[in-house]
Order: sequence, then C-alpha cells, then structure tokens
Amino acid sequence: MAEPNTLFWDNGGVILTNGWDRDSREKAVEKFHLDWADFEDRHELMLHAFEIGGATLDEYLRRTVFYRERNFTPQEFKDFMFEQSQPFPESLEFLGALARTKRYEMATLNNESAEINDYRIRKFKLRDYFEAFFASCYLGIRKPNAGIYQLALKITQRAPQECVFIDDRGLNLECARELGMHVIQFENVAQLRNDLSGFGITANEK
Repeated sequence: MAEPNTLFWDNGGVILTNGWDRDSREKAVEKFHLDWADFEDRHELMLHAFEIGGATLDEYLRRTVFYRERNFTPQEFKDFMFEQSQPFPESLEFLGALARTKRYEMATLNNESAEINDYRIRKFKLRDYFEAFFASCYLGIRKPNAGIYQLALKITQRAPQECVFIDDRGLNLECARELGMHVIQFENVAQLRNDLSGFGITANEK
C-alpha cells in the first residue's frame, strides 16, 4: 500500500493553544467582571454560527457581551481574545521541518471563527507551513460532522487512505477514521513523530 502523502492538522491543542476555549472564557469573565452563567449560556447559543461563519466577531460580541453597556470597549475585549492564542514551539518546529521536505501536502482542518482563524494564520505565519486552510468558518460546517472531512477530501482530490488527520480530540478522529482516513491523536511531539514514522512520514532527508 502506498504511503500517505497528505497531512491534515488541527490547530488548537496541536500546534497552538485553543483560540477561544473554556479556559480563555473563564479568564475573560474574571478580567472583565462578567457573569459566568449568563456569558456561557449566550456563548453556547452563538457558538455554532460563530464557528461556521454565520456570525462575525462583532455580532458574537454584541450578543454575548455588549448587549448592555460596559466599562470597556469591544476592541479591548477583542485584543484579549486574540492574546489567548499562543504557539507550541516544539510542534511548530516539527511542523516546519515536515513542510520543508516538500514531500507532503499540508493543510489545516480545524474549527474556528473567521477573525480568530485569520489572526492565527497571520500571527504565527501558518502560510509558511500549510498549502490550504480547511476551517469551519470557510466551509460552513464543523468537526465532527462528516461533511467537513468529505469536503477536504474532495477539494484536495485525495482518497481517504492517502491522508493522515492529526487532532487532539478523540471524537473528531473517530469520524475521520470511519471515512477511511488514517488518524493520530496528538499527545506530544515525540509521540506524533513516532506515530507518523509508522506511516513512513518523517522530516528526515531522503
């Protein structure tokens, strides 16, 4: 059987911190003195639209935070949201080494809102590593819905068995595996390097 030639990567929890997860929201509640129950309820109601491109960041904030007068500005809140994104240097170093071999097609496959996703691409120079960005905000569908994996396969014109999908969440991997993709659940870079080598994928010169 031919070795896989296409790698799909989740971002949050693999190469970067999560963009806007529960921990970040808890920090926001503390910093801006919000009511957690109210904010989280509004967040959950807005999350799907926010991550499939159906609601902009401004619309999300208007519904979750600025539905009433605040003593801070939307821009201050946005700046805080963007600051939550931080790199995993070891992961990025390995990702870069794989990209430089030019032996594999590299793409993201992640759930993220448009403005945060665009910020992360620019901030961490992800275009240096990836040739395509299959984000939920661009495709209008979120993991673990099977449709997002099917779209990624159709657009790249790859068969499932040609692809490896890397994610830190088991449910996302289950759905990809059911479509015939190879999957790796990310724990750390050493484990990822070892698991990829099992598919013949290395950053070594050939």
